[in-house]
Amino acid sequence: MPDSALPIFLLKRMYRTMVLIRRFEEQVADRVTAGEIKTPCHLYIGQEAIATGACLALEREDYVWGGHRSHGHYLAKGGDPNTLMAEIYGKAAGCAGGRGGSMHICAPEVGLLGTVPLVAATIPLAAGAALASKMRRDRRVSVAFFGDGATEEGHFHETINLAALYRLPVLFVCENNLYASHMHILERRIADNIAEAGAAHGVPATVVDGNDVLVVYEATRAATERARQGLGPSLIECSTYRWRGHVGPSWDMDVGLKRKDELQEWLARDPIARLAEVLIGRGVGREELENVDRECLAVVEAAVKFAQDSPYPDPGEVLAHVL
Repeated sequence: MPDSALPIFLLKRMYRTMVLIRRFEEQVADRVTAGEIKTPCHLYIGQEAIATGACLALEREDYVWGGHRSHGHYLAKGGDPNTLMAEIYGKAAGCAGGRGGSMHICAPEVGLLGTVPLVAATIPLAAGAALASKMRRDRRVSVAFFGDGATEEGHFHETINLAALYRLPVLFVCENNLYASHMHILERRIADNIAEAGAAHGVPATVVDGNDVLVVYEATRAATERARQGLGPSLIECSTYRWRGHVGPSWDMDVGLKRKDELQEWLARDPIARLAEVLIGRGVGREELENVDRECLAVVEAAVKFAQDSPYPDPGEVLAHVL
């Protein structure tokens, strides 16, 4: 990761956000292993730079949509760790009232309008939010986060086409971690060529190192400025790798199947360690970075206690909100 001309306060904020996501996910993994958390959890460990870099390039009022692996997007956009952990525990104090679990989370107060586990489902929702913003002329930008598997769904291509046609202020951020569940991308398509879909629909596309928070930030900032100027959507493909399995806390395992021995290579590209090197090069001491880690761990441990102490939803309300 090269040095950056970005102000030091922003680099520190990036570092803290990534560490918070990492420690949060590790605690979730431990609680799943202990049997405390029952809902299926898709962990974001290893991909922290994408949510962090993208969300810090946005305004608080901008909209974000996520999929089944979106704890990181929630935290990076500024969502409350307490209510997220409570939701994962299925408690009434959760961000979705204990009804959504790990994959149906929301924080509308900071612009995260929702996450949906159906592959590619939030891509058209983000475009719809962008259309509303364009009609209101409120200059908000919408961002859809999705994995490489989503690019093989019709929603993806149909939405990019519509967004290009109407010049919608929407960003399509593909987190290409090489696997859709347990299948490698080259087992599913002839080439690793996701970004080329942008050209097919007249949308500028760029491929960036998804483990470099600085380049993710710069790419998102450029695309956001373009969208606010009325120039339409952009596609950003972020190359990355998830350290844990498709679902659950297991290392490098997907639905009981081992992946292709790539993990060690990607561990060396740890996005947090890479930014730490930049900060140290800018004069930040290791003790300060260790303090950030301790502070984030304390926040997460407090969130766990909050979730543990919170009540479950009233069983008598099970049919509330059901049409």
